[in-house]
Amino acid sequence: MTAPAFGDVLRAWRRRRRLSQLDLAIEAGVSARHVSFIETGRSAPSRAMVLKLAEVLDVPPRERNHLLVAAGLAPVYPERSLEHPDMVAVRDGVQRVLAAYDPYPCVAVDRCWNLLGANAATAILLDGVAPALLQRPNALRLTLHPDGLAPRIKNLGQWCRHLIERLRREAAASGSGDLAELLAEVESYPGPSGESPDPATVAVRLELCTADGDLLTFISTVTTFGTALDLTAVELSIEAFLPADEETAAALVCRSASQGSPQ
Repeated sequence: MTAPAFGDVLRAWRRRRRLSQLDLAIEAGVSARHVSFIETGRSAPSRAMVLKLAEVLDVPPRERNHLLVAAGLAPVYPERSLEHPDMVAVRDGVQRVLAAYDPYPCVAVDRCWNLLGANAATAILLDGVAPALLQRPNALRLTLHPDGLAPRIKNLGQWCRHLIERLRREAAASGSGDLAELLAEVESYPGPSGESPDPATVAVRLELCTADGDLLTFISTVTTFGTALDLTAVELSIEAFLPADEETAAALVCRSASQGSPQ
């Protein structure tokens, strides 16, 4: 397949950000004529120009690499696996955060919501999930698939809407085809129509029934590596599910103690 021309990729990002050529030129400190020449292929951008335009357009690091390649330049952001020796600080940091949240569930996911790690307390979320969903676990599939957590989520309509809107924003911001495919998939799952949460509430809650019939209520918080440059670290996020009431906190502590988990 023929790779898209740099000008076409740049134009797509400019339109995604709802900027005119003049808007982009002003923000980048160049002339609108120069931006026009770049988009039409009459001028070849330098590495510095590609990165400047990407910065103005708030292009994510992975897609900045794609812009550089489209311009005939080498990518600048590396991508190492978490097992790579250079990633030891990131890998250890993830494990420390996961462990620190016990006895509350906490997971680490990549940009496509694929599960990279989880603490022991996460087991309470996975009770009854179909084994097929655990072979290559994806947090959204585990949550919204009818063979996953969905049947045990009391406020499924609200939680589904919350996750889908979040995924839709991520797909739009990144331009990722993988996220767009994931969005189409989860939107196709059967279930109640999305329900808007009461705007007067503090946060959207996850109301989950356990296998024993108890109701646990969570709010979630997301942690990212703010200074990362490697793509794996940039795109990694850690989501913790904190108790939204005293009953849930007590139940999780009791469960942890009965299983001998660290607190």
